Amino acid sequence: MPFMKGREPIRRTLKYLNAGKLVLKDKVRIFSVNYNTYGDHHAGARDFVFWNIPQIQFKNPEVQVLTLKNTTPSPFVRCYFDDGRDMLIDIESRNRDDIIQHLVQVVGKTREQLDAEARLMESKDNPANFGYGCGRHCICEIPGQVPCPGTVPLPEQMRGKFKFAPK
Repeated sequence: MPFMKGREPIRRTLKYLNAGKLVLKDKVRIFSVNYNTYGDHHAGARDFVFWNIPQIQFKNPEVQVLTLKNTTPSPFVRCYFDDGRDMLIDIESRNRDDIIQHLVQVVGKTREQLDAEARLMESKDNPANFGYGCGRHCICEIPGQVPCPGTVPLPEQMRGKFKFAPK
């Protein structure tokens, strides 16, 4: 498997990418992390970028994710919103778990929002779903399907009574 090469190839597996905790709010358009590749107070930011940025990119495909190295004396995260505002979050001397926990509280969606979106996507998204609580009551409502035998009788060649009857 060619994708299992390089530093820590576990970061590119689908199971690892789906395990990300941070799903950004819909208003966030750009997510940037500024840090240095040296210094003890940047260690948490380096680990965050190495381990958590792939998960953030996977969970938020509509958000532009930037990492800017060696441009700042202290590490920070800046989120740009769709109305032009931005939010600056200081991550100096924090480990990567503290950073992700703080970001989930500040710019992440709540668990209730994620559950509601999952239910909505599950029931309404797939046109193959039909029955109680879905957009279609019966499969006969889909174009190209056989109509309900209760409203329109099936052709005789499709009914077993006529198909298997001795001639």
